[in-house]
Amino acid sequence: MNKHEDFLLNKIAGPKDVKKLSIPEMEKLAQEIRTLIVEKDAAEGGHLGPDLGIVEATIAYHYVFDAPKDKLVWDISHQTYPHKMLTGRAKAWLDPDHYEDVTPYSNPDESPYDYYAVGHTSTSVALATGMAKARDLMGQHENIMALIGDGSLTGGLAFEGLNNAAIEPHNLVVVVNDNQWSIDKNVGGVVTSLKKLRDSNGQTAENPFKAMGFDYRYVADGNDLSAMIDAFKAVKDVDHPILLHINTLKGKGYEPAVKDEEAHHWVSPFNLEDDQPLAAENQKPTSKSVALDVIKEQIDAGQKIMAINAAIPGVFNLDEFKNEYPANYTDVGIAEQESVAFATGFAKEGGIPVLMENSTFLQRAFDQLSHDTAANDLPVVMLVAGGTISSQSKTHLGIFDQVMISNLPNWIYLAPTTLAEEKAMLEWAIKQKKHPVAIKVPGDVPETDHQTVITDYSTINYQVKPGKEVAVIGLGAFYQLGEKVANNLGATLVNPLSANILDEKALDQLAANHKVIVTLEDNILDGGFGQKVASYLGNKDVKVLNYGQNRVYTDQTPVAEIYQQNHLTLEQIVADVQKSL
Repeated sequence: MNKHEDFLLNKIAGPKDVKKLSIPEMEKLAQEIRTLIVEKDAAEGGHLGPDLGIVEATIAYHYVFDAPKDKLVWDISHQTYPHKMLTGRAKAWLDPDHYEDVTPYSNPDESPYDYYAVGHTSTSVALATGMAKARDLMGQHENIMALIGDGSLTGGLAFEGLNNAAIEPHNLVVVVNDNQWSIDKNVGGVVTSLKKLRDSNGQTAENPFKAMGFDYRYVADGNDLSAMIDAFKAVKDVDHPILLHINTLKGKGYEPAVKDEEAHHWVSPFNLEDDQPLAAENQKPTSKSVALDVIKEQIDAGQKIMAINAAIPGVFNLDEFKNEYPANYTDVGIAEQESVAFATGFAKEGGIPVLMENSTFLQRAFDQLSHDTAANDLPVVMLVAGGTISSQSKTHLGIFDQVMISNLPNWIYLAPTTLAEEKAMLEWAIKQKKHPVAIKVPGDVPETDHQTVITDYSTINYQVKPGKEVAVIGLGAFYQLGEKVANNLGATLVNPLSANILDEKALDQLAANHKVIVTLEDNILDGGFGQKVASYLGNKDVKVLNYGQNRVYTDQTPVAEIYQQNHLTLEQIVADVQKSL
């Protein structure tokens, strides 16, 4: 039910309606948009600070430009909530019954005003430059703009895009939304450069954008609607590349988000009265707390460890750690390639890098995983979080990490089934010096079970609980699903320990003593663990059934639905096995 029937936003069906508004009406519209962002994020979670800070720039863009003919490419696109409201999708914020109608990122399947499905940083300038070149070749004249911010300038592709955008012969506008933050506070030399520009009102001689060849413009208050309208009018239809630098306030309009930008970049559902999360904080040990405990213990014992992340300290709960161990902490910014290469260089000099990555962001560093780390066979330790089948946007799926890491030479990819096993694997990985080792950070797994915890993983020896006819191999967090399947069938249960190093002797014995072997993995099937098992057993007289997610992009699809589609429910697996017997 729409409780905001008096909101001006109800009358905005698209940008043409925005163009009819006066400045005071647009300022009222900005307040309404902020109210709706806070209400919806409080109800179901989402990006908060980035969207609150970009409201005026979004309204001004649609007031001045002529979308969808004129094109705006959003970097990351998690700050598109105001844009979506102004392009026919306001009901997804006005009416809680329609909260699920839209995805949290730009999406061409949703609207002609969205040009790409984008969810990772630093891509906008390169995309817009390609669009501008196509426009020129086709003899068209629409305005093309890239809006980049929230720390995206720390990513290497941003510089590659700027390098080419600066020599575009015709219209191309790059808007740098400078709010001094990524997820955590911005880091690096880019921060220094932007600060000099802000402090001098855009007048400093040390201007990297001018040095590259851009026509540089500066807006001191990017949350001033009139100033943004004037700035956009000044760059519209200009026949050369322009960089428009706007200084905005992340979290504007919601004081808790202004005071604590990191905590309010993305929020879980929270109480509007006191800004407190609705879900109680977990006081039990978690996979991330176990990892941090090991790292702290090893540092205290004298190990030269560097904890490295790419602008995601919150994912690994690193805020306390970075204050307690500042000499052992590096945030490289939103630059996954840099993080892996940095870790590799640290290992080369004898240090112990513990690299902390999110599965969905790790794809951005695939070249370094191969070219720098694996090809040089250096002992980088890497923790990979979020490597699981999920209901995320198709830009944020965590189902590709096993395929990326497991199929590169020299990498060992370990998959713990309990917190005790995770601890042992990390302690071993830190001490060994032969190969790069990745550990798949498990989700909700028990602290321990009655398995013996192995302490040496230089050779992989499967842990086997004997049963009859059927053997179920459950990788990592899916070991628990395997346990349920095995209990239903009286089957053998196997913990394989690694996503890519096979225990061939154990597999030979399983093939000799069972009719069916089942593999379960919380990742994509193609190129994954199960297919490695099936390939090895291809000449054996045993049937192999592989379970995981098919090679498709799901988009905000409920996990239960994904499991059903991929025959990953207990009932489906048991029925499949019984049929195969």
